[in-house]
Amino acid sequence: MEAVQKDYWYFMALIFLCLLKVTVQVKEPVIVRLEEGMVLGCLCPWEGNLSMVSWTKVPDKYPVAVFHPEYGVAFSHHYRERVEFLRTTPMDGSISMRNVTHQDIGLYHCSVQTFPQGPWTQNVQVEDLDEPPEEDNLTEPPPTDQTAADAELVAEQSNNLTIKCNHQHNGTVHQVILERMLHGQPWGIIGVCKKVEGGLVSEDYSDRGTVSCEDSLDVSLHLSDVMQEDSGFYRCTFSTDAGQQTNTVQLTVAAPGGISLSLYMMYIYIGAGAAGLVLLITIIILAVRHRKNNIREEYRVKLHPSQRQSLTMVSNHLTGKKSSHSALYHHLRPLPASLGYLV
Repeated sequence: MEAVQKDYWYFMALIFLCLLKVTVQVKEPVIVRLEEGMVLGCLCPWEGNLSMVSWTKVPDKYPVAVFHPEYGVAFSHHYRERVEFLRTTPMDGSISMRNVTHQDIGLYHCSVQTFPQGPWTQNVQVEDLDEPPEEDNLTEPPPTDQTAADAELVAEQSNNLTIKCNHQHNGTVHQVILERMLHGQPWGIIGVCKKVEGGLVSEDYSDRGTVSCEDSLDVSLHLSDVMQEDSGFYRCTFSTDAGQQTNTVQLTVAAPGGISLSLYMMYIYIGAGAAGLVLLITIIILAVRHRKNNIREEYRVKLHPSQRQSLTMVSNHLTGKKSSHSALYHHLRPLPASLGYLV
């Protein structure tokens, strides 16, 4: 009976310890500042054998990294070559992260599997303490077809194209966000350019093209072999001292078949050139005629009045002579027939 009571109290003590561990682990997450090379700590406080460490990003439990003493490490595609396990002690599951972006902000969950005491967890909240995000693109309502564009681009399918946000900034630019909105879909971030501690940070999330950032925080998207699916709206949001400013570009990709865009533009250039040449020739002819008339009038004005009178008489005489010759011609036209009749 006494042995049974000891086993009962021992079992109750194990349950109490487990509850105590769970109570200890349910605590506020550790706050970590978003910065290059940030460390997300996950150091198990007790001794034992480490079986596995896994990192996920909540609330979707998106996998980040996994460590196994026998099989090594594994990383998801987005965190590959950016995350490293520190392993300062046998029970250390902490990681460091480089090439950080604003999308790395969020809550991370670390789970350390140990033997014999079981799992231990740690939550780490990554925040941008310098400039918290002001907008949540995930809650933005679906767009409509009435989106206004500041510029329009037309591209021929299978060609290359570079989209730039040409905008005059008012104030100092700290960050530029490039977004894309395809038909019937919400805005999605495809690139970010920002200044971090005096350096330029470029973030490329585009699956169709390459995002480039310049020191002046001018962002551009280079598309190779454009497709119909690339048609839509592209928006740049500039965060400046004077507030946020946007610039929107609408891209239309011409359907295959028919007259190509380059051939169409060539026809336009040829037509415009031909019209310009005809207009130039017409202007030259009119100018030459006008010049001749001016020279003739200037010569007439320079003549002496008696010479002008003589010139007028000669002109009238020639005109009258021409008229008499014309009348005589019309009068003598039937003579050959008459003469033939008389003969």
